[in-house]
Amino acid sequence: MRTESEQTIYLKDYAPTPYRIVSVELDFKILEESTRVRAQLTIEPREDTAPGTPLVLDGDELKLNSIALDGAPLVLSAYASDANSLTLVEPPHKRFVLETEVTLKPEANTKLMGLYRSSGTWCTQCEPEGFRRITYYLDRPDVLAPFKVRMSAPKSLAPVLLANGNLVDRGALGDGMHFAVWEDPFLKPAYLFALVAGDLGSIKDSFTTMSGRKVELGIYCTHGKESECAYAMDSLIRSMAWDERRFGREYDLDVFNIVAVSDFNFGAMENKGLNIFNDRLVFAKPETATDANYHGIERVIAHEYFHNWTGNRITCRDWFQLCLKEGLTVFRDQEFTSDERSRPVQRIHDVQNLRTSQFPEDGGPLAHPPRPDNYREINNFYTTTVYEKGAEIVRMLATILGEDGFRKAMDLYFERHDGDATTIEAFIKVFEDASGRDLSQFATWYLQAGTPQVSTAKQVLVGGAAVSVAVMGAGTSFPPVPSASVDAVVATVPRPPDLSLAFEDFLDGELRGDETARRDISPPSPRVFEVGAPAGSGDTAAPVAPEDDAAPEEPALPPSEPDDAASEVPMPIEERAKAGSTARQTARTAAR
Repeated sequence: MRTESEQTIYLKDYAPTPYRIVSVELDFKILEESTRVRAQLTIEPREDTAPGTPLVLDGDELKLNSIALDGAPLVLSAYASDANSLTLVEPPHKRFVLETEVTLKPEANTKLMGLYRSSGTWCTQCEPEGFRRITYYLDRPDVLAPFKVRMSAPKSLAPVLLANGNLVDRGALGDGMHFAVWEDPFLKPAYLFALVAGDLGSIKDSFTTMSGRKVELGIYCTHGKESECAYAMDSLIRSMAWDERRFGREYDLDVFNIVAVSDFNFGAMENKGLNIFNDRLVFAKPETATDANYHGIERVIAHEYFHNWTGNRITCRDWFQLCLKEGLTVFRDQEFTSDERSRPVQRIHDVQNLRTSQFPEDGGPLAHPPRPDNYREINNFYTTTVYEKGAEIVRMLATILGEDGFRKAMDLYFERHDGDATTIEAFIKVFEDASGRDLSQFATWYLQAGTPQVSTAKQVLVGGAAVSVAVMGAGTSFPPVPSASVDAVVATVPRPPDLSLAFEDFLDGELRGDETARRDISPPSPRVFEVGAPAGSGDTAAPVAPEDDAAPEEPALPPSEPDDAASEVPMPIEERAKAGSTARQTARTAAR
């Protein structure tokens, strides 16, 4: 069993595995009292692996029943096994097939990681390291392979058998058993593996992709709850259409299934083609559901679906890169909700969350960079810094590059890294290559902890309007986090857009309007940059904590003409929230 005494893991120690897994075939025989798992792994050494290098597979509370290599049982001296690992002492220095069998007790698995049983339904949770509780494997995100899964179970207990990918075979067996075979042709890490078996109700629908393919959609749930899944299905269909329009991302399998279960550690999980949700994020009854319920369902359904490209097709090389998939996907779900509902109201929601949850985390003893460099327990890094601050960093990139530039960079990211397990550095490199900009200074946002503190120094009149300008110098304050650095502060496009100011203009002592000024900052101290409005007053601010030293009666941004107010001037939060309630209701009604 894993314990808190495990050693610290450091990013600097990363190295690829000496062996790669070429393909995976799993056979699950699910019975009331236990589940037998047979794994057939096709494995080969990497080009630089020396002959005789041991192969060490991860396990967690497993008991090995049998082991064979290329069809022949292994002698005891050829391997070593315990509950947490399986080692082949001297594997062949060529491609080979390793076959293992273990027996699981899902009913007794109270950790809810790996394969467990929830209210009579067998289901899995494998992120970040749960697959090793199912079978011996190289359980890390940079080991990618296609999976083929055969499942069998008593039809009376589990008439529904689901796994990743496409259903390729199903049928009846003797003694009341039946089987299903699922095949996922896309490379994926083990943390995206999923299996569900049980007696479930469902609702069905379909979606036709932009290339004309028909995708079958299903949401599975406890019997009697089917009618409460309607809004979740509607949210899924709108998410699929939006991702095609906004990012050109088409769904790639023949089916997409969601399963709602009552016992689930995470809110939801983006397993390839088979998302598993805590049922509170699926069920909604019009008689009792609030606006917040509908908003939460819509956003999480979208978030997990968007992971199909930003998390599944392109995943993270190691868990230090968690922000790569989560921060980017949070940004995408924020943009989806902004487009589907009210952009100002959604921005208020996101920034309130940032200020009430992430800012305190960044200013306290648990502060850490969005891309940490060490950990002892990776589960501790599923934080608002990784998710929400990660999304703000992506939003800054989108602001700096502009809509067209950001889409060009994202297209290049999908083209270059499809099928990869990649890194934050590779992500930033894509944006540099697509835009021709040097973003090495900007990348520091991913590497530092803490919230930059800035102070308004003066009001500058441009065309008769007042604009807040912040000066960052030796007196700039940060929380007491050693890795926090002022060097990553980024210029952002202010509101209104026509008041954008080129940073160099300030340094030269000139004030010249420039609507196209979107650039990262790396000037000598003191650092002067246009802040526009504080984080939360639009799409444009960095995650900094501004301290406006202007008189209270002096607005940071001037009022605009009435016909421009909705698009250019942010109202006070209270007024915007009040005005947004009507927009939110209208959007929800239209969506439903």
